[in-house]
Amino acid sequence: MEKAYRMLIVDDEEKIRELIKKYALFEGYEVEESGDGMDAVEKCRKNNYDIIIMDIMMPFLDGFSACKEIRKTKNIPVIMLSARGEEYDHIHGFEVGVDDYVDKPFSAKELMMRVSAVIKRTARHEEKQEREVLTFDGLTVDFTGRLVYIDGQKIDMTPKEYELFFYLVKNRGIALTREKLICDVWGYDFYGDDRTLDTHIKLLRKSLGAYAKFIVTLRGVGYRFEA
Repeated sequence: MEKAYRMLIVDDEEKIRELIKKYALFEGYEVEESGDGMDAVEKCRKNNYDIIIMDIMMPFLDGFSACKEIRKTKNIPVIMLSARGEEYDHIHGFEVGVDDYVDKPFSAKELMMRVSAVIKRTARHEEKQEREVLTFDGLTVDFTGRLVYIDGQKIDMTPKEYELFFYLVKNRGIALTREKLICDVWGYDFYGDDRTLDTHIKLLRKSLGAYAKFIVTLRGVGYRFEA
C-alpha cells in the first residue's frame, strides 16, 4: 500500500475494535479507535480519515445518528457493522450515507477486502472531474458541482445515490444490466448483492419525485435513464 490510509474504528466492544485493528495494522492502515458515537463525531471534526468502520448499536449516540452528524462536515466513506442484518437497517443506513454493510459475526479478512474496495471506488470518483451540466425538463444535473436541482430547488442525495444517478444519466438511453451497474458503480470487487442496487434505485426514485419516471425498469435486465 503506497499511502498509509487513516481508519477510524467505532465500536463499544473493545474485543471487536482490537480484532479489526489487528488486521488493519497488518494491511498498513493507520488506526484510531472510538468507543461511542459522540466521541467518533468529535474525532471527525478534529481529524481527517479515509474510512470509518462503525457499529450501529452504541451508547450515547448510535451509528446512524453519528454517521448523519459526520456527513454534515466531512464526506468520509463509512462501512457499518450490523448485528441484526435486517433490511430496515440497511435502507436507513443508505439514507444517511453509509457506503457498505458488514453483518455480525463477520470475517475480518472479508471486512478488509470491503475496506479496500470502498477506498478504491472513492479514489476513482474523486479523480473524475469534467464540467458538464444537463437539463431534462425541470431536472438539472450538474456533474462537476455534484448537484441536482428539481424545478430550481437543490435536492440532497447520499454519496452513493449521486454516483448511481450520474452514471445512469451519463449512459442515458442505454439499457444497463444489473451486473454492469453493480460492477461500474460499486466496483468489480463489490461484495454486496442485487438487493443493494434495488434499494438504491428505490431511494433514488424517492429523491427525484415526479422525475423518477426517467428511471425505467427493464424487467429481467436492469435499468435505463430515459428522458
